[in-house]
This record gives sequence, structure tokens and C-alpha cells, in this order.
Amino acid sequence: MSNKTVYLVTGANRGIGLGLVSVLAARPDAIVFAGARDPAAQSLKDLAAKHPNLHPIKFVVNDKANNEEAIAEIKKTAGQLDVVIPNAGVAKYVGPVSTTPPSEYRDHWEINTLGTIVLFQAAQELLLASPTGAPIFAYISTGAGSISRYFSLQATPYGSSKAAANFIVKALDAENPTLVVFAISPGWVATDMGNPGAAAAGLSEAPISVAESVEGVLSRIDGATKEKSSGRFWNFKPTFGGMPWDLDQDEIPW
Repeated sequence: MSNKTVYLVTGANRGIGLGLVSVLAARPDAIVFAGARDPAAQSLKDLAAKHPNLHPIKFVVNDKANNEEAIAEIKKTAGQLDVVIPNAGVAKYVGPVSTTPPSEYRDHWEINTLGTIVLFQAAQELLLASPTGAPIFAYISTGAGSISRYFSLQATPYGSSKAAANFIVKALDAENPTLVVFAISPGWVATDMGNPGAAAAGLSEAPISVAESVEGVLSRIDGATKEKSSGRFWNFKPTFGGMPWDLDQDEIPW
């Protein structure tokens, strides 16, 4: 077993995922597996050339066989898995419930909700055997998945799929005494996924940079414990400004 921390980040070829693996790979005590549908993406090739501790691997969301193969590769290469960050997701439709095609709900739930379950089921044996004794499963959620703190983006396929995955987080926390599992909202981030919604809201781009989001997300993951962190829905950091998407607390209501 390695004395380094072994991470798996999905959706790692762009946006928040690429930001996360870029920061993690720069840590001398980390081994980072960057999961992407195309592990040969230029962004990952360039990063791996700089950091030999970064390993791009093929990861297809909600593909049971592929997820099991990816975990087997991690076990073969590193011998352990300590932190899983399910970041891969989809947000591709804006419109009212009255006209949203059922296929859009199905697509979002398949990726954002079921994909999280499939990943955990594939990773659980290796993850729960982590020599740290307190493995971490940190789901990248969204403030738009909060029911109590609802605000209308007219993106119900996305928001509802994330709210459902948040429920899975609560169940995993209850079912696994040693697993540190929680949801994190990364903020409304200026990425290929976040910017189209910003344009629909009349903004030039989403208000949070990738670097700012990544810093906040990792501040929740680093040092997380079962007692203080698990089974909760964390904000990447409090944000202020009075806009509907601003969340001025550390913890977001479910």
C-alpha cells in the first residue's frame, strides 16, 4: 500500500474536474486518477506530462463494466483508493416543467443520479478498505439541488437529478460507519456547463471562477471527518451579493 493519498476525480478533462486534478496533481503526497470519457484529451495529456503522479483513465458515467474496469486499474496501479470525487455530470436543458421533454429528465437522472450509484458500487470494496480508515466520497452537487433553498433556474432535469443524488449521499452516510460522504455545491462556475445558464440569466458568464471553486471544494475535502463533515451538504464557501444564487452560509439546507 502507498503512503500517499490516492484520489479518483471523474469528469476530469475540463471545467471543475480539470481544475481539481490540476491542483491535486501538484501535491507531492498524492496519486491522482483523472477519469474521463476520453482519457487522451489534450488537457489531460499536457497535465500528465508535467505530473507523473497523474493517471488519466477511461471513465464512462453509468457504465457498470467500465466503472469496474477503472477501479480495477486503480487497484493494480496504486493498490488503494482513499478519496473519490464524483464530479462528472450533465446540465443541458433550460425550460419550464410544462414543456420539458421527459427524455431530458431521463438523461439527467441517468448521469447525475444513477451514475453516482454505479460509481460507488464499483468503488466501494477498494474505497472502504482505505488504509486511512476514513475514506472520502465527496459528491459534487449544486445549490440548484436544494429544495429548502429553492430558486428557479427553469432547469428541473438538472436540479431534480442532483437533489436525488443528495438523498443517496444521506443514505450512504447512514449505511457506512467509516465512510466520510457528503455533497458539495461548487458554486455557479464559469465553465462550459455553467456559462450557458448564465447567458440565459443575462450574465456574460457564471460568477465563480474555476480556481475559486476548486479552492473552496478542496477546503471541504481536506481534513474531512465522519463527525464534522459526513452526511451534510456543504457550500464551497459562503458567497454574498444578494442575488438568488448567492448562499451566505457554510452549509446548504437539503
